[in-house]
Amino acid sequence: MPDAKHSSPIEIADPSTLNEQAAAALVIAGALVAVADRRVSPVERDEVMRFIRDRDLAPHIEDDRLLAMFDALAERLEEPDFANVVIETLRPVSNMSLSAHLMELSERVAAADEDVHPHEVQAIKLLRLLTLALPRASKVASGEGRAAPYTAAKE
Repeated sequence: MPDAKHSSPIEIADPSTLNEQAAAALVIAGALVAVADRRVSPVERDEVMRFIRDRDLAPHIEDDRLLAMFDALAERLEEPDFANVVIETLRPVSNMSLSAHLMELSERVAAADEDVHPHEVQAIKLLRLLTLALPRASKVASGEGRAAPYTAAKE
């Protein structure tokens, strides 16, 4: 299996479409909780997939792609700069209504292996703070080609 840091970092760290960005945000929420207790259980990975599929949140992305995204992001979350990975993955979709899904998914992943570890609870709290604190994505003003100022509106 290729090293996630060296294989297609643009695909994972900088998805090119809104569908991919939303899927990456959902996957990172689940992966963050899954790696929090230092062991990713297959049932946690399956819960991420089940949650996304049951709610039809990434209909244009194949299961293999989602699984590869999960594996790559889970591996990146074991690195010292994991917080930057989470922030950079969530930032592009911060103006979408994903917060409720992100929180529900993270809680379901924590409970999936029937053992909610204290570090998983901390990961959920971190995710909650990030979903509230990330500035909303800037919008480009029509015809001017520059970003309009953003406001950090809370959901």
